[in-house]
Amino acid sequence: MEPGLTLPSGGLPSAELPSPAVAEQLLLDAEAINPGGWVTHSRYVALAARCIAERHPDLDPERMHTLGLLHDIGRRTGPNKDRHILDGYDFLTALGYTDVARIALTHSFVIPDLDTLQGAWDGTPVELACLGDLLAAVELSEEDRLLQLCDMLAVAEGFCTVQERVVDVALRYTVNERTTEKWRAQLALKAHFDRVCGVNIYRLLPGLVERLLA
Repeated sequence: MEPGLTLPSGGLPSAELPSPAVAEQLLLDAEAINPGGWVTHSRYVALAARCIAERHPDLDPERMHTLGLLHDIGRRTGPNKDRHILDGYDFLTALGYTDVARIALTHSFVIPDLDTLQGAWDGTPVELACLGDLLAAVELSEEDRLLQLCDMLAVAEGFCTVQERVVDVALRYTVNERTTEKWRAQLALKAHFDRVCGVNIYRLLPGLVERLLA
């Protein structure tokens, strides 16, 4: 455990996933270190994950909410860009929370390839190589895929469409030769969860359809 980090009762790093109370405290602690829109984004991602998991035949809503809250916890070391992926993985792994550490690693990789990162890497070459090695060992699960989708369904101001989110990311990170391939994969991911849940998942996100129709 990091020096000076205090977890609520029952939050010792012995489980692969923190309790909801511990997850909330970790997010609040990170916000105190590096406040910003990433925190409200994380809360909307968590709510999206819960709402969609409630319609999914195999996923647990509370678990998905916790994973969503902490998917961007690497932002605690910011301001940073894609290095937050590795920082979040390392932070959560050190606490023993291996399941959510995995989500911190995979949430940006709907295509599990370093070349799909948009913008310049803001860590060291050694860190980038480490990220690549970790990613190469991962086989994406349904939990990974849902958090990848939910990361595309929220900005700091609230829920959004995948198309709105890809524009948001492109404006902040620029694009590269893999970006359109990544966009197609993200749209395919939405179509997958539409089929599995039996509904256009935009209808499951509070206020999104109403905003789009206004």
